[in-house]
Amino acid sequence: MSTTTDQKSGSDEQPNLKRHVGVVGLLFASVGSIIGSGWLFGALNASQTAGPAAILSWAIGGVLILLIALTYAELGTMFPLSGGVVRFPHMSFGNLASFTGGWITYVAVATTAPIEVEGALQYATKYAPFTTEKTVGGETVHTLTALGYGSAVVLMAVFVLVNYFGVRWFARINNVLVGWKLLIIVLVIAAFLFTAFHSANFTSHDFAPAGLHGVFTAIATSGVVFSYLGFRQGIELAGETDNPRRNVPIAVIGSVVLTGVIYVLLQVAFIGALRPGDLDHGWANLSFENDFGPLAAVATILGLSWLAALLYLDAIISPGDTGLIYTTITSRISFAMARNGNAPQALARTSRNGSPMIGLGLAFVLGLIVFLPFPSWQQLVGFISSATVLSFANGPLVMASLRRQVPDHERPFRLPGGHVIPLLAFWGANLVVYWSGWTVVWKLMVAILIGFVLLGVFMATGGLRGKSLDVRSGIWVLPWLLGLTVISWVGNYPEPAAGNLNALNFELSAGLLLVLSVVIYAMAYAMRLPDDQARAYIDETTHEAALEDDELGAAH
Repeated sequence: MSTTTDQKSGSDEQPNLKRHVGVVGLLFASVGSIIGSGWLFGALNASQTAGPAAILSWAIGGVLILLIALTYAELGTMFPLSGGVVRFPHMSFGNLASFTGGWITYVAVATTAPIEVEGALQYATKYAPFTTEKTVGGETVHTLTALGYGSAVVLMAVFVLVNYFGVRWFARINNVLVGWKLLIIVLVIAAFLFTAFHSANFTSHDFAPAGLHGVFTAIATSGVVFSYLGFRQGIELAGETDNPRRNVPIAVIGSVVLTGVIYVLLQVAFIGALRPGDLDHGWANLSFENDFGPLAAVATILGLSWLAALLYLDAIISPGDTGLIYTTITSRISFAMARNGNAPQALARTSRNGSPMIGLGLAFVLGLIVFLPFPSWQQLVGFISSATVLSFANGPLVMASLRRQVPDHERPFRLPGGHVIPLLAFWGANLVVYWSGWTVVWKLMVAILIGFVLLGVFMATGGLRGKSLDVRSGIWVLPWLLGLTVISWVGNYPEPAAGNLNALNFELSAGLLLVLSVVIYAMAYAMRLPDDQARAYIDETTHEAALEDDELGAAH
């Protein structure tokens, strides 16, 4: 009783996150995060990589993300907690697994707001020299200029300022912005389809000029998977919605299905709208004037100047809205890691508005640092996609383990099929990381190693406060990450090889990843925390959420 009283008192002194997000707000948070800068560049990038077969890339990418999202729909309704993607592994596997997943997640989300800013400024180059065209590693990219860097700092500061006023104001602003974004993308699809549709474009230069290799490369590196990743907001904000049982499944599943249909239609419309002469040099060399803003450039070519103007405007609104969302999420990931006990407790402090201000400040600083080594949208998209999918891979493992650890816990949404869907989701996540290529994978693994160094420092300074690292239940993360690294190094992505051995074909690499996925899935399932310890971690994690509910009820 004394412990509860003490925590209650502490809770009274420290404002908590507010439950002000309804079903529309939660769905729009996911849809708004999904429809960011990815759709503005993805159609062109995927076409260059896979040709018309990019249509398959969008469809397959959507299915892979949906499999992962389904596992999180069950977890998110069981435990509607802010920062759930980070907190869930802690319940089943303890501190080592939750820190690893949390660090990967933090790296992914902390770099997403900057890439959205870069996307907005690249389109805005039509009006001022925010970016300049350069060739990096044989690829043409648009990097930030001095004016671009200065503008990026201002935009990142705006994201923090809006978040300062709390999630209620965020939700109100976001609902309006998402309505706008949906309107624009539907307008683009309709205008392209009905203004010019050259059906010969789908076959004149081969439907799949790069074969299956191109289809799967596009999924990981052309912005396809990146464009779906926003579904996580339905999980991350689950602790701030008024009816998680109903709202979380609608937001998570609905956002992926809705945007999947939209993206496939957009890719079809884009390919059909291209002038046949644009393909004279093949899909890999597809380019046209002002392709720093490809959709707006196509609209201009078609004589749709009004649509081009709307697209240049939307190129600020869409990425800006997603950057705003990810600034929110970045602060809540650090908040969740602190609540897990494997990050500094200062990150769990919130303002009177219920916003984790230290986490917001850290997100701002890290965002500015990211601009330095990754000064263009194209240079960052593959890294973010792989890091985010890797962070999601914990979800299927946690879902399977919790069914044994807490079999009687209420599950408002229960995923059917036993182990089938979570195992397929885990395999799919590993495939996406592999398809991103060795040049991305090794950088991602270096970032993870840095995280382990930080964990060592945290432990050496007494950060775990005497708690166990739970090595036995989380040690499976090491062979998992090592296996991914080795297969990527031996494998055939990217093509041509860039430091890797290029010794595997598609079938063999997919088979090896399936074997790795089954082995790690079985290891995690067998090594999960004992049931009583898992329940203790669950009680510890959910206790503060219950206190927040009590306080909210008293306030109302």
